[in-house]
Amino acid sequence: MAEQPLLLVDVDGVLNPTGRRSGDFRTYDCVIDGTLYKVRLSRAHGDWLLALARDTGSALVWATTWEDAANDWIGPRLGLPALPVIPMPPSAVPARGRDFGEMCKTPHVADYAAGRPFVWFDDAVSAADEDYLRARSDVGDFLLVEVAAEGGLTREDVARAAEWLAGLGRGT
Repeated sequence: MAEQPLLLVDVDGVLNPTGRRSGDFRTYDCVIDGTLYKVRLSRAHGDWLLALARDTGSALVWATTWEDAANDWIGPRLGLPALPVIPMPPSAVPARGRDFGEMCKTPHVADYAAGRPFVWFDDAVSAADEDYLRARSDVGDFLLVEVAAEGGLTREDVARAAEWLAGLGRGT
C-alpha cells in the first residue's frame, strides 16, 4: 500500500450504541460545554480498533461531531491514545439533503482523506454517501461500514474492514 489507510470512527451509534447494552458496557457521564451526556462504552471496542490499526498498518481518526471531546471523554475510556480529529462544523449533524442526499459529515471526511484509502465506521452512512464519495475525483478507495446503531460496533464490522484492507493494493 502506497499510502497509510485511515480508520475513521464515529462515536454515537458506533462506540456508544443507542440500545441498552449489558456485559462489558459501562455508562459514563460526560459534561461538554455544560451539557451532560450519558454514554455506554465497551473497552472491547478500543481493543478491536487498536488491533485492526496495528494489524493493517492503518491510522485511527475520529470522524464524529464530538470532535476533540472524543479524545477527552471517549478515547481514554476505551484505552485509545489521542487520535487526529476530522473537523466538523457545529451544523455537521447527520442530516440529509445535499447534492446526493449525503449526510453533513461526508464532505468533511472526503476532504480529510484527500485520496488516501479509508474505512469509515458510522451508523448513518448510506448509499447517498457512497454516491457522493464516488462522484468526487479526489477520493480514493474506501469502504463504508454501516454499523447498526442499536448494538454498536461488532466483531463482524471489524472483520469486514480487515478483509477489505487486506485486499488493498492487490488490484482487481
